[in-house]
Amino acid sequence: MGQVCVCVRVTSTIHLIDPATLQIAEVDGNTYWRNPFNSLCNPRQLEEFIVMDIDIIRDQKLGAGAGTRSSRHTLAEVWVQKTSEMDTSQQYHCRTFLGHLLNIGDLVLGFDFANSNINDEHLNKMNPHHIPDVVLIKKGYDRARRVKRRNWKLQEMARDREGMDTDDERQYQDFLEDLEEDEALRKNVNIFRDASKIPVESDTDDDGAPQISLAEMLEELSLTDATGEEGADMLTD
Repeated sequence: MGQVCVCVRVTSTIHLIDPATLQIAEVDGNTYWRNPFNSLCNPRQLEEFIVMDIDIIRDQKLGAGAGTRSSRHTLAEVWVQKTSEMDTSQQYHCRTFLGHLLNIGDLVLGFDFANSNINDEHLNKMNPHHIPDVVLIKKGYDRARRVKRRNWKLQEMARDREGMDTDDERQYQDFLEDLEEDEALRKNVNIFRDASKIPVESDTDDDGAPQISLAEMLEELSLTDATGEEGADMLTD
């Protein structure tokens, strides 16, 4: 397994995947605290790229003892360009575990190692030829469209929502999108149907963003008194 891996999920264990080989590993709590490690990048450093070309790697030979490979992902070589550099000819080449999701013209979020100043002692000791220019993390979808189409919700404490541009709200939306994209992650999460959302009969602009099926949603419950009206306050003066 390579030295640069992507964390695809955190539960009771840390789930890692090598984007160059599809090899996977799980790090439990005991192992982590015996040999702790830091992340090289964080979600705020994600940059947007557009897929210029993609080539699926269908038959990759790995040596003996290579370990388990993911069957949920597809290995591919891709050439991408930053959306912020569309007026240039600069492209980046890398391998990715997102081959099953990406097509030419798709947007994808990733970390730019080629132009970033990452201060990490382990990365600095690596052979530069083994450090990828770009590490792709997730396919990009239109967030406003996803929010509009989302017909489910979580039970949460009442909170002030100052808008979509705050860090707290962005992190919350990131979490909701993670739930939509990862069935295993939402396995133990109660997801409720949002009756306030009008069902969309058809969506000609469907971008293929993952959605949660109605079969996975619960009906929202409300506490009522014997008359069928909302119950009185539990505490009174």
